[in-house]
Amino acid sequence: MAAVMNRTSFASFCDGKEPTFIFEDDLCVAFDETQRNKQAPVHFLVVPKKVIPRLVSASLDDEKLLGHLLIVVRRVAKWKNLHNSGFRVVINEGPNSCQLVDQFYIQVLGGRQMGWPFS
Repeated sequence: MAAVMNRTSFASFCDGKEPTFIFEDDLCVAFDETQRNKQAPVHFLVVPKKVIPRLVSASLDDEKLLGHLLIVVRRVAKWKNLHNSGFRVVINEGPNSCQLVDQFYIQVLGGRQMGWPFS
C-alpha cells in the first residue's frame, strides 16, 4: 500500500517513528514535523502517496497530483491557523538543496516571522 511505503520512506526522517497523519486522502498524506527537524512553530510535510523520488522525476501525468498537493497545503495551513499570518512553502530538489529522503515532499513553515534568505 502506498501510504505504508511513505511511512517507511519517512521513518528515519521522523526520528525512526511512524508519522501520525494530520491529513490523508487517496493522493497524499500530511504530518507534523518532528521536534528534531522542526524549523518553525508550525512545520508540516505534505507527501504524495505515489512515489516520486524528486521533483525533476515528476512526469507530465503528475500535473494534477502536484496541483492537488498545493491545495492540501492551503487546507492544512488554514486548519493550523496560518491563513491570515502567512507561511512558507519549501520544495527541496536533490542533495544540494538538503532533500533528505528519495521522495518528493512539500514542507510548510509558519507561526513566526520568516527572514530571507531562509532563516
